[in-house]
Amino acid sequence: MSEVTLQEYATMVGREVGLSRWFEVDQKRIDLFADVTEDRQYIHIDPEAAAKTIFGGTVAHGFLTLSLMPAMAYDALPKLTDQMMAVNYGFEKVRLMSPVKAGKRVRARFVLKKFDERSPTEFLVCYDATVEIEGETKPALKADWLGISFADASTR
Repeated sequence: MSEVTLQEYATMVGREVGLSRWFEVDQKRIDLFADVTEDRQYIHIDPEAAAKTIFGGTVAHGFLTLSLMPAMAYDALPKLTDQMMAVNYGFEKVRLMSPVKAGKRVRARFVLKKFDERSPTEFLVCYDATVEIEGETKPALKADWLGISFADASTR
């Protein structure tokens, strides 16, 4: 992972700024997510019943795939040397495009879509994020992901 300043990062709008490693989405991870969220639909947790569906087996929750994005971002995005902290601000758009079958691996590709200065120490960042499924052409999801980066005031 590279290191850049917030000012340097602002010049990267329109460019891919990160590609994460592959993350395995195994049945154990799916089951744990089902327990935490209390979303126990059979297509996620019952391999026998799910095998009879169009998916041919269990699939990850769309929100599980979405919730892996912070880990993928930590893995892929450059370290912003003068950033004090960053917080999740939400999404402009999320599309769950293809289910992630149990046992598959996913990774995220991040394109810096927007970098707007809200104040000398606060920046709105938007990523065009795509979560890819290993060996498949259609992505699991696409999202416009928003965050707010806070600069260390002593560097301003």
